[in-house]
Amino acid sequence: MKWTELDWPALDRLRDGFLHGGAAKGPYWESETALASYDLTYGERIGWKWDHVLRELHLRQWQPTSRTVLDWGCGSGIAARRVIASFGPERFDTLHCWDHAPLAADFATDAARRQFPGLDVTTVTPGFFRGDDSIGLLLISHVLNELSTEALAGLRDLIARAEAVLWVEPGTSETSRGLGLIREAVRAHFHVVAPCTHQQACPIFTEGNERHWCHFFAPPPPAIFADPDWVKFGQRAGIDLRSLPYAFLALDRHRERGPPARSSEPVGGESALPPLSRIIGRPEFFKPYARWLNCDADGLTELTLPKRNNPALLKALDRTKAPLVYRWTREGNQVRDGRPWGEA
Repeated sequence: MKWTELDWPALDRLRDGFLHGGAAKGPYWESETALASYDLTYGERIGWKWDHVLRELHLRQWQPTSRTVLDWGCGSGIAARRVIASFGPERFDTLHCWDHAPLAADFATDAARRQFPGLDVTTVTPGFFRGDDSIGLLLISHVLNELSTEALAGLRDLIARAEAVLWVEPGTSETSRGLGLIREAVRAHFHVVAPCTHQQACPIFTEGNERHWCHFFAPPPPAIFADPDWVKFGQRAGIDLRSLPYAFLALDRHRERGPPARSSEPVGGESALPPLSRIIGRPEFFKPYARWLNCDADGLTELTLPKRNNPALLKALDRTKAPLVYRWTREGNQVRDGRPWGEA
């Protein structure tokens, strides 16, 4: 698919369905050109979200142990291709693709076979869902607002068969809080790898936090802003190419513990490290200070960083494109210093 070959009527129809709920009414993939057009444009933007999630998982030194992948609700298959490329195709033996539209599953299968010729790539048969064997690594992407109660229950059954789950959704309040409810329902059986820095109940659902939701922002590749095809696409589609809000959940059945939620044991007589924290959304910057919603093992807290306390940290927070996981040095709700996860 070339930019000059985009099926704009199909892209307009798909976008309208995603925005206004039409996607929840049944299969919406009508042609291979629609899938190819989506894969080059909206699918690639979803791929950038997956890239940012995968960057964080590598930062947390997490890798899948299963050699089998199921891309459930695969669409054009962008999620599976990003995950397999990120961890390396040599780590996997089999990729299963499933979508409620067989046309999409076939497209995803063909695309994965072209990119990973040594991988066994298959479409899922109905009998696959009637079994109870492990399904390995389960990938789910941008489906939550399309699922009926029955479909969600079926997906929950699949999660119960998974060794690990990577799930990415749009960063809206509705989808994010829906994903949080699933986290609460399954966290007794899985280690929550990310985005959380703790294994406690999600504080988003604590009374008084109703206006908050767990979401983040992925940086698009800088080169697209000088790419005439992407610039024209953004103008024609009416979207802000800079904005990529997302929510996600990474679960691992076998990993007993991840990054310490509190502090590590002192080493060599030094003080224990501060607990890990996660910035929800992104910081707001004002002339004399920055502020953000912070999530850690103690819950949600609004923190501030006065510029006079640490101008270098404030500048770094404004410029970083990395996942916003930090260890803060604080006095109450005021930050004095901070180190990103991986440097502490």
